[in-house]
Amino acid sequence: MSDGRACFALNAALEPEALAKRFAERGRIQIMDFLDPPAATMLHDHLARHPDWRHVINSGTKVFETESASIEAMRREERETLDKAIMTAAVQGFQFRYDTIRIADEPEERGRSATLLDDFASFMSSPETLEFIRRITGRSEIVFADAQATRYRSGDFLTRHDDNVAEKNRSLAYVMAVSRDWRPEWGGLLLFNDADGNVIDTIVPRFNALSLFTVPQPHSVSYVAPYAGGVRLSVTGWLRSMAP
Repeated sequence: MSDGRACFALNAALEPEALAKRFAERGRIQIMDFLDPPAATMLHDHLARHPDWRHVINSGTKVFETESASIEAMRREERETLDKAIMTAAVQGFQFRYDTIRIADEPEERGRSATLLDDFASFMSSPETLEFIRRITGRSEIVFADAQATRYRSGDFLTRHDDNVAEKNRSLAYVMAVSRDWRPEWGGLLLFNDADGNVIDTIVPRFNALSLFTVPQPHSVSYVAPYAGGVRLSVTGWLRSMAP
C-alpha cells in the first residue's frame, strides 16, 4: 500500500461547484461522503483496531506524549491528580487531551512505512485531491497536506484556539471523520466561535465526512461525555502553502 491513490479515491458523485458556493458563505464546510465508501470503511476499521495510539496532553506550550495503555494502567490516585491538573488548566487556558497516531510529513518516510494511514496522508497530498480542494476553497496556494490520526474517548477535549502558528504555512485545516453513528449529545463536536466567544457553528462528526475550514478561525472540540457510546475517530491536519 505504498501508493495512497491506489487505496483511496474521491467520491465521484461530489459536485465541486456546489460545494464551493457553500464554502464561500462561511469559510468552512462539511463534505459528506467524501471518500469512495469502501475506502472510508477501511480507514475506520484500521483506526478502530490500531494498537499504537499514544495519549497527548499539553501543559502550557509543552506537549507530553505517552502510550495510551500507560495512562490506563495508572493507579486511581495518580489518575485523579492528573485529571484535576488538566481540568484546572482548561478553565481559562488552552488545553487538550486525546489520543494520536503520528504520520510523517516526508513522502519518502511515508513510503517506507506504507501503512493505511500513510496512504491516506499521501492521498490528501495527491494532485487530484489538492486540485479538488483548491476548486472548493479558492486556496490556490495549497501544495501539501500533513496528517495525524486522532481518537477522542470519554474525558477528552480540545479547548478554543485558531491553528495560526508562525512559519507553519497553514492555509486550511481539515478533519476526516470516520466515527459511525455518532450522537451529538456524546460531545466531541467541532465548535466555531465569533470574536465574543459565542458558538456560531457546530459540526457533528459523521462517518466519511471531511470538514474544511480556513486558518485562522477560533474553534474547539467539546468534551466527550462519560456516557458516549463510542470513540471519536478521525484523521486531522492542515493544508499548507509550502511542502516540508
